[in-house]
Amino acid sequence: MAEAQPRVFEASGGVWAQLRVEAMQAAAEEPLLASYLHASILHHDKIEDALSYHLAQKLGHGDLPALQLREVIREAYAADPALVTAATRDMRVVRERDPACRTYLQPFLFFKGYGGLQAYRIAHWLWTEERHILAYHLQSRISELFAVDIHPNAKIGAGVFIDHAHGIVIGETAVVDDDVSMLHSVTLGGTGKVGGDRHPKIKRGVMIGAGAKVLGNIVVGEDARIAAGSVVLSDVAARCTVAGVPAKPVGGPCCEGTKPAETMDQNISAD
Repeated sequence: MAEAQPRVFEASGGVWAQLRVEAMQAAAEEPLLASYLHASILHHDKIEDALSYHLAQKLGHGDLPALQLREVIREAYAADPALVTAATRDMRVVRERDPACRTYLQPFLFFKGYGGLQAYRIAHWLWTEERHILAYHLQSRISELFAVDIHPNAKIGAGVFIDHAHGIVIGETAVVDDDVSMLHSVTLGGTGKVGGDRHPKIKRGVMIGAGAKVLGNIVVGEDARIAAGSVVLSDVAARCTVAGVPAKPVGGPCCEGTKPAETMDQNISAD
């Protein structure tokens, strides 16, 4: 049964079509949430319109009404369609990698990792447009609402899965490539009061376990795996597993032929 919905996704013509089907089913099953589901999803023709509404409702407040913020988000999606592509791909990988996720409806409406990541993408677009004050304002709101603190200048690719998300910190000059997975309480930070390019570069396919701290302008190579609770202070080779404080290669053979970010396998084999 767990594999049935990805096949429905392929047949239905995309994530958005399947999301609408799920919203209709949920509205029928839970009438108390029917108005919410219609306002957030079913009243919209495109996923970017639904996201604009939903994120604005989450992030808006008395000094920045949701209606005004919604127009800012719609402007971002219209100016940079890659944001919509990334949002769709992010939702798909949550569904694929999280065994607790049974529908696209869950990340779209409820998961802090997905919501915080999509809100960060808007803040990052504002930063690139040199609207720094509004970008900082969104960063603060995202931190309050989603428990995710991502500097708007950080660069994050598509197909990124942030599980649970609580306590995530990503610094100003950090770079996260496509297809990365990370769990809660991960820090991509600096090593002290150092200016310039001072944060980690996480390559494609990396999996970062819960509570791991990756510090400094270092590179974590493709398809590497960082064990939960580790403190990483130096470069990590591609397809290598590291663990400990400070982190060192462990577990016998490295991750040749595996995709840690996809499998989410955190077991470390014996030497």
